[in-house]
Amino acid sequence: MASTSAGTGLQLRSTVKKEGVVELSLASVPTPEPKPEEVVVRVDASPINPSDQGLLFGGADMSTAKASGTADNPVVTASISPAVMKAMAGRLEQSLPVGNEGAGVVVQAGASPAAQALMGKTVAILGGAMYAQYRCIKAAQCLVLPSGTTPAEGADCFVNPLTALGMVETMRAEGHKALVHTAAASNLGQMLNKICIKDKVGLVNIVRKAGHVDLLKKIGATYVCNSDSPTFMDDLVEALVASGATVAFDAIGGGRLAGQILTAMEIAANKTAKEYSRYGSTTHKQVYIYGGLDRGPTEFNRTFGMAWGMGGWLLTAFLQKIGFEAAQKLRERVAAEIKTTFASTYTREVSLAGALRLEEIAVYSKQATGQKYLINPNKGVR
Repeated sequence: MASTSAGTGLQLRSTVKKEGVVELSLASVPTPEPKPEEVVVRVDASPINPSDQGLLFGGADMSTAKASGTADNPVVTASISPAVMKAMAGRLEQSLPVGNEGAGVVVQAGASPAAQALMGKTVAILGGAMYAQYRCIKAAQCLVLPSGTTPAEGADCFVNPLTALGMVETMRAEGHKALVHTAAASNLGQMLNKICIKDKVGLVNIVRKAGHVDLLKKIGATYVCNSDSPTFMDDLVEALVASGATVAFDAIGGGRLAGQILTAMEIAANKTAKEYSRYGSTTHKQVYIYGGLDRGPTEFNRTFGMAWGMGGWLLTAFLQKIGFEAAQKLRERVAAEIKTTFASTYTREVSLAGALRLEEIAVYSKQATGQKYLINPNKGVR
């Protein structure tokens, strides 16, 4: 790999070309001199989250990916369908940096006391452009990790932990007493289980494999329903009656699952209803779609009365709504429990160039549970 210094660094870029392809490449970019309130972080770890892949791949069909360039400076291209290209008009021919979050060591600091105090510290950061060897960012955006915490342990310090905490806070704010989560064996799902166990919050987990049921049961989950089981709806209703869950957070998005959850919530509510209503249960049932593991249409039959809602949920909007002070308290909890409640596991660590190998893309682009990748932008660099 090309040699770098703090003055320049490699950065992974994604460009949607007007001819209907996405191009992934590495660019050597200058590292800005930090302003008084800024620091430069040498990024040593950055996770590949589903939320990163939308920008990274630009909606391309990655089964069409082709590689060119060299092992140290690879270029990957993949085709984008005409239908998806219509949604890409706003980013045509723009070379965009990728990566929402990461962690590393502060190697330069601006003149302000806040920036100087971070010099040499291991910090977690959120702010985009993290698939890069160096990132200049405001000191206020850095979360100092506890002593002895490695960048890899702190890399997934924001998106998944704050999303999991945000789900519980949303549940409380809206007056629900328990919640449902889909694709629940993911890193985020495991964190959510640990939060709910610690905070004594009811949680119904929905997974798609028997092995995922076992995984969650081992960490203490009470309710785990397998959507591939022939008894899924009966199992889900039973869990909803026992937990009282009336709000769900769905990572799947497409297909029938969101509607099935609302239907099961209606059945559960009617099992304990004291009187009949032709408009269905008066208990409000809510599903928030926060992911898109299934990009197909969301399908449902209205078999759940009139007291229901289905909408989107986004971490950034949630954090803006609760304000800086409340959000900072959540971040501080994450830092304090980074090796326990919010610990992440990765199946593979790759360099920037390694992240563009076709065989690696074929694995992490599937967004499969238990196949989470970590990029170390400075891997192999001295």
